[in-house]
Amino acid sequence: MNYTDTLFSPLPINFQSDDSSPVWLNKADNAWQLTATTMVAMQSVPGLVILYGSMVKKKWAVNSAFMALYAFAAVLLCWVLWAHNMSFGVRLTPFVGRPGFAMTPNILHQYAGYYVPKADYVYFQFVFAAITVILLAGSLLGRMNFYAWMLFVPMWLTLSYSVGAFSIWASAGFLEKHIIDYAGGFVIHLSSGIAGFIAAYWVGPRQSHDRQHFPPNNIIHMLGGAGFLWLGWTGFNGGSPFAANQIASLAILNTHVCTATSLLVWVSLDMIVYKKSSVIGAVQGMITGLVCITPGAGIVEPWAAILMGASSGSIPWYTMMVLHKRSPIFQSVDDTLGVFHTHAVAGVLGGLLSGFFAKSNLLRMMYRNDHYGPGLLYCIFEGNPRKGLKQMGYQILGALFIIVWNVVATSLICIFISKIVDLRMKEEDLDIGDDAVHGEEAYAIWGDGERPSAYRRHIRIPSICRRQK
Repeated sequence: MNYTDTLFSPLPINFQSDDSSPVWLNKADNAWQLTATTMVAMQSVPGLVILYGSMVKKKWAVNSAFMALYAFAAVLLCWVLWAHNMSFGVRLTPFVGRPGFAMTPNILHQYAGYYVPKADYVYFQFVFAAITVILLAGSLLGRMNFYAWMLFVPMWLTLSYSVGAFSIWASAGFLEKHIIDYAGGFVIHLSSGIAGFIAAYWVGPRQSHDRQHFPPNNIIHMLGGAGFLWLGWTGFNGGSPFAANQIASLAILNTHVCTATSLLVWVSLDMIVYKKSSVIGAVQGMITGLVCITPGAGIVEPWAAILMGASSGSIPWYTMMVLHKRSPIFQSVDDTLGVFHTHAVAGVLGGLLSGFFAKSNLLRMMYRNDHYGPGLLYCIFEGNPRKGLKQMGYQILGALFIIVWNVVATSLICIFISKIVDLRMKEEDLDIGDDAVHGEEAYAIWGDGERPSAYRRHIRIPSICRRQK
């Protein structure tokens, strides 16, 4: 999703006499874009709300789901007030745009280079930003102080996400004309995986018994949340061309082919090594497939998507199931849901493979210029491997930039917040969980975790019972 056109002065809305639509508006593109954006939004709410609330211990279900819900709302306000223009507006530095209000009077005018209103663009980019922050939260579940999280979300959006998005996607970004990142393998997934891991280091681990025994409280609901995530990715990758065109169709097909391959490879490895097919493992394999195909969804052939799925189902499996257990670094940092493996590792893998498999004619259809690629594989076939190696070098540079920036920015944010409030919950709250933090529990079962006084205060006796008395 590299954007090569700059913002221009809004066009006057020249209404047609028959249906009050401006002459530039393509209704099919607009309808698809609004649909795709809604699908991406549903990946977060309810998708990740359900997934997080189900994938943790019962005592953390409310807190985990609420972290996702809060982030979605907070990012939206920050996005329209200043962060959208920092990510896609007028250049302030090579790394970031000038802050500004996005909902200006030209919000209904044509957005540069597309046949949809600017409102479509602002909202679509918001749901991308929101899901990035929510994915990051997966590393912090089960111990982060919610007040610290409330501060962390707007600060990280402003100082980290906006920088990555502007540098790689905005027309004035210093890496925009070099990096192939169709829909966010670097900007979204690598940044969330690295930032989540670094934030988990600063927040500290869960209690030892929670870290050693942390079963999902509802696997069926977990699969429901995962389903929202998988199917919502149709809009994630299919909406990135901002048109109902051939690239959108190819991106959707590649997305699901890669994801299915990755899931099956992950499950197969679980069965070979552990002699059991893990449902949680299947979800992890699904996520790594979705992440891996994202930077190349509309610019690689379907056969390449299958190979990318095989890679994303095996390499992150190895880092999570083998390397994680042997590495002192991974053991010392408590990444609750393994976001580093599912997003950082799979995001880097997808970005590099996109630089390898990107096809020239698909790149031209997507970007309408010759700034990118083709991938190393096609350059070898064309007898010009140097050009392909140059593109791979840019892909590595993009990954390194995102990694370094997120390590620095996330660390500074966590250190700053720790001077205001504790990053980690109090030990007594960690013992109790949701009831201590929010005064609520996920499942209202008679006498389960409820204090008698609280129960009596809220009980309501049906009127029919009172009459019988």
